[in-house]
Amino acid sequence: MNHEDLKSIVRDKYSEIAHQSKEQNQCSCCGAGGCSMVDYTIFSEDYSTLKGYNADADLGLGCGLPTEFALIKEGDTVVDLGSGAGNDAFVAREITGPSGKVLGLDMTPAMIDKARENAEKLGFNNVEFRLGDIEDMPIGGNRADVVVSNCVLNLVPDKQKAFSEIYRILKPGGHFSISDVVIQGELPDGLRNDAEMYAGCVAGAILKDEYLDLIRQTGFKGIHVQKERAIVIPDDILANYLTADEIHQVREGRVGIFSINVYGEKPVEPCCEPGCC
Repeated sequence: MNHEDLKSIVRDKYSEIAHQSKEQNQCSCCGAGGCSMVDYTIFSEDYSTLKGYNADADLGLGCGLPTEFALIKEGDTVVDLGSGAGNDAFVAREITGPSGKVLGLDMTPAMIDKARENAEKLGFNNVEFRLGDIEDMPIGGNRADVVVSNCVLNLVPDKQKAFSEIYRILKPGGHFSISDVVIQGELPDGLRNDAEMYAGCVAGAILKDEYLDLIRQTGFKGIHVQKERAIVIPDDILANYLTADEIHQVREGRVGIFSINVYGEKPVEPCCEPGCC
């Protein structure tokens, strides 16, 4: 499939998820629609103890807690990529306070609508949700102090372009903290080629070393993994995509699926003119 086909699959699947509650996503066999084999909540972590948490914005998605590591300060401008119903954006807003600004970006209209409804109910006037593509963001350059994202960049077909856009919108000296899914070893074809598993964040994941190299190639500095944990996909889900031998390989550790939280900084450009500093 080409990039636009993949984006269409993700957009359609997450449009379905936007119309379900967290409880519906968790109690169905699969997440959206009750008919797929992928559990879209399988990677998620518990947000409920974080300040700024809003239950209406929590659909049980994501694979980490990027705001926990993002070093957000009061007054910061924060951009949340793949903002969904607003979960991470509202937590970020609690930290940056009324003097800051939070901008959520998502390519799914149904998610944007849900996030805007949640922001209106909360009475926030410094949280904005904007429809757009991470590979071509409708955001000016050098605008953000901090970029966060939660289990979204693995869904982006052109990850190099996505990180280039993150670099562009960050202010010099700004940084990102991103939760994402990566793999170690060779992902079996049954997972790697399945469209539904792409939307479920597995098939779109790339090797951890390749992922970190993309970030370095973009120009970021101070890159390091802030947290890493193994993702365990139940056998009854894997059995729909893999042979018994391939499942055994996964369980033996020859193939690993991991959630990582990675940090990187956009360097400050050197002073090059007399008196500019």
